[in-house]
Amino acid sequence: MSVAFRGNIARMVAYQPGEQPQEGGYVKLNTNENPYPPSPLVRRAVLAELTDSLRLYPDPGATRLRRQAAIAYGFDLSQVIAGNGSDDLLAMIARAFIGEKDALCCPVPTYSLYETLVRIQGGRVLGIPYPDDYTLPPRIFRSRASVTMVASPNSPSGTTVPFPVLSRLADSVPGLLVVDEAYADFAEENALSLARERKNVIVLRTLSKSFSLAGMRIGVGFAHPRIIEGLNKVKDSYNMNRLGIAAGEAALKDIAWMERNAARIRKTRDRLASALPGAGFTPYPSQANFILAKRGGGKSAKPVYEELKKRKILVRYFPTPRLSGCLRITVGTDAEIDALLTALRTSSPRRGSSSRR
Repeated sequence: MSVAFRGNIARMVAYQPGEQPQEGGYVKLNTNENPYPPSPLVRRAVLAELTDSLRLYPDPGATRLRRQAAIAYGFDLSQVIAGNGSDDLLAMIARAFIGEKDALCCPVPTYSLYETLVRIQGGRVLGIPYPDDYTLPPRIFRSRASVTMVASPNSPSGTTVPFPVLSRLADSVPGLLVVDEAYADFAEENALSLARERKNVIVLRTLSKSFSLAGMRIGVGFAHPRIIEGLNKVKDSYNMNRLGIAAGEAALKDIAWMERNAARIRKTRDRLASALPGAGFTPYPSQANFILAKRGGGKSAKPVYEELKKRKILVRYFPTPRLSGCLRITVGTDAEIDALLTALRTSSPRRGSSSRR
């Protein structure tokens, strides 16, 4: 007996997350995790859930979490949906809006999970290349896709799309506009008001980055009630567990804690950006908790990535033509960034080894 996958599944390539080392001792700057702990309220809330109630199913609507998100960001409860990370919300969007031969349009390079989710549905991705400065490409305004997806700040570039441009895009697209704001708490502006005002916009947030809860998998989406109603039809029945609901509610009750940590990260980000040219890299202007940095001389960044890994410092390298000369560096603590910069300045590839290997 042979097992046959659907043709589109057999042909696709799985999404590859950043490396998660199985041993300690690494300076881990490759997956955009927050280097600082979550609010103390989170620990207390999680411990309070560790009772006999764990034998019971969680609230399928994650009402406590959604209500706190609505309060924190100025929405009605009917305008909020919760997910097992924002990746779960992206999967719901793909299920609800992308069928065979339907198209999702997005500027590229961007978060590669978008393409994976569309391929699972048997749909098509219309990737419109960003220009060198990562401003939104004009062609995206003329796309007729079912879904248009924009990450702002974008990964891997860290660049943002100004609010007036996103507003104009919402008026231009024929279908749904998804604004993925996983890193918005590190940026100067956001698009949440579009989700309040427009019937075709959903804005996604995650508590993984700014709230230091990557291990809990908590995401929230904001949109018109009709969009939320449709997404609820395709979400997993119990997509949030009891601990995640409690942790998310507690974190959103302590926005001030998150904002203090975000400010620390922005300060370190600016210091890293200023120091990278002295280490042989040119940074793109980032409003996220990471920096995309291009190696000088048009050389591949892979040898530097490999040398850093030997020194137990992990950064993200993307083996694609557009990004092969770049490293994406998570903003860690000041001590971690000092270790990275020392390694970059003294690494053997920078002293003259060829990039052709």
